[in-house]
Amino acid sequence: MKKTALKFAFILVSFVNTVQFSYSQTVTDSSDYYQKTVVLETFNGGEFVGKILKNDEREILIETKDKGKIIIPKFEVKSIKDLTDGDLNSKGEYVGEEVFSTRYFITTNALPIRKGDHYVLWNLYGPELQFGVKKNLGLGIMTTWIGTPIVGSIKYTSQLSENSSIGCGALIGTGAWFAYDFYLGLPYGVYTYGNRKQNISFSAGYGIIGYEGTADGNVLLAVGGMKKVSKKISLVFDSFILPQVRNNTSAFDPTTNTYYNTTTYSPVALLLPGIRVHGGVKSAFQFGFAGIYADNNMAPLPIPFLQWYVKL
Repeated sequence: MKKTALKFAFILVSFVNTVQFSYSQTVTDSSDYYQKTVVLETFNGGEFVGKILKNDEREILIETKDKGKIIIPKFEVKSIKDLTDGDLNSKGEYVGEEVFSTRYFITTNALPIRKGDHYVLWNLYGPELQFGVKKNLGLGIMTTWIGTPIVGSIKYTSQLSENSSIGCGALIGTGAWFAYDFYLGLPYGVYTYGNRKQNISFSAGYGIIGYEGTADGNVLLAVGGMKKVSKKISLVFDSFILPQVRNNTSAFDPTTNTYYNTTTYSPVALLLPGIRVHGGVKSAFQFGFAGIYADNNMAPLPIPFLQWYVKL
């Protein structure tokens, strides 16, 4: 009886070892990624472009052009995807997605902040926090260094097709401790054509500002866009347009010896081109020089726009 049990145990162990060995060989020799150029991303923000030579339950061996063969533990791998022509620039260099592609300088677009992709945006005037709370829903808060005003934001997006998205959102703010009677609101809609490497957006909203019981509003328009030209550089453009700004002027009529008031309407626009420099997948620095169009004249702003993005 003992001999029979031992023989059965031996056969069982041998069978299990054979299955495990066969499974290991199957995973190791898997040709899912062989002969393909892939992009491998790790949880610590690393990106590796090359061909996978080995892929088993413990590690991945990838051969890259710039760093040679690299062994990456399986638990550090976040994603593996095939490299497409859209991931390369005109020189054949890998570009990849723009991590902070949902923002320009001032305005946003219809691309969603991915769930868990939170970031802080440092401006010269103060900080801004943005949170990807759900698949298509983002929340944010911004203020100045003195804590007034405090503005909250919400944005919901929906993808219409591979390169077409729409979104809607709102900004709601208060003067807080400095001017509790001050408030502002800006509901808006936005359409974006493109992806996280290059896109253009058209926005429209209605801004309202109130103080001490009085309120005034105006239609606001915006056109923004960006294009990632290399792994480290993106070109960014933003604008802020008020199509009808009311101007009240007073003039003297010598024939009647009286003053009279006239009201005219003209557009005012802030135009802001710039460059975004990526410090990796978790940070970027952005700068640009703005110009203001008003009264049929264009004048530059002497202070540059400087922003720092840091992924949380």
